[in-house]
Amino acid sequence: MTNIDFVYFDAGGGHRAAATALKSVIEDQNIPWNVRLVNLQEVLHSLDIFRKVTGIRLEDIYNLMLAKGWTLGSAQGLMFMHGVIRLYHGSTTRLLSRHWSESKPDLVVSLVPNFNRTMYEGLRNALPDVPYVTILTDFADYPPHFWMEQQQQHFICGTAKAVEQARALGHTEERIFRTSGMILRPSFYQPVTADRAVERTRLGLDPEKPTGLVLFGGQGSKTMLEIDRLLDDTQLIFVCGKNAWLAQKLRARKARAKRFIEGFTQEIPYYMDLSDFFIGKPGPGSISEAVAMKLPVIVERNMWTLPQERYNADWVLEQGAGLVLPNFSKVHEAVGRLLASLDEYRANVAKIENRAVYEIIDVLRSIKA
Repeated sequence: MTNIDFVYFDAGGGHRAAATALKSVIEDQNIPWNVRLVNLQEVLHSLDIFRKVTGIRLEDIYNLMLAKGWTLGSAQGLMFMHGVIRLYHGSTTRLLSRHWSESKPDLVVSLVPNFNRTMYEGLRNALPDVPYVTILTDFADYPPHFWMEQQQQHFICGTAKAVEQARALGHTEERIFRTSGMILRPSFYQPVTADRAVERTRLGLDPEKPTGLVLFGGQGSKTMLEIDRLLDDTQLIFVCGKNAWLAQKLRARKARAKRFIEGFTQEIPYYMDLSDFFIGKPGPGSISEAVAMKLPVIVERNMWTLPQERYNADWVLEQGAGLVLPNFSKVHEAVGRLLASLDEYRANVAKIENRAVYEIIDVLRSIKA
């Protein structure tokens, strides 16, 4: 049995979701691989370098930033994080070497940024012949030392931009694989059978009114309260993730247009199917999910935008997939513009076909062979 390690962490949730989606497809296709989901935070728990420096785990720092909107200056924070990683590089590499010496994978697949140098070196020290693959779960790299390093490994990239970045670092064509997008859960490829009018009515919404889905990742965002206020006359579905405080605040508000408020849910395809457009942060997962469900998007890009997500907004404009705002203060006007040209935007997103979760399985097969 071939042992394949998918390495993830829970900062933001998208890394675990990508690993889980790949594992699900492998199992559905009855591929004789033993897929092991490896939480990097747990492997490095005994060292826990960020708790030593800050008193808080790295995952918790990141998720708290998202929930509170403390993302201004995140580029400088990233530089600090890289400094901490460099400081503990030797001890981290030794710990990872011991881990892989004991677990003996046949292939290691990283779905996390920032730690690819130390993971690669740890694997090389323990098992020099085992291939190492990095799957970018962002639309592009944010160099230096974010997703891509100058080392003899493989890269799986979901955009032409990421491929160009890999080439610019000197990686050869046989080590760079292009897919048609980001990893999505298989549920986004299932045919939709629900009656939209019936389901909207069941949720207390007007079945005839244009409806927006407002989603800011698994941690939600206080920005959703401002969007609720500015789009008082627009029918909206809010998905607040694990932010119970936010869901409670939204439910307590009164708006002229109807609302449906949801907390954490795995039924994102269902709510997207009931919607006509998407409003949220320019996260790679959210944008990709919306486009897969044929929803034009409205996102913002400014100083508060995470640096690794800034190119995502460029991609939206390049594809004609929606609108990019400097902030959400003008979201009402943006919704009006989007709805006025909704057919055009829908046609643009309909041209984008993302089969990455299936394509990656074929790539891993070729690397393993």
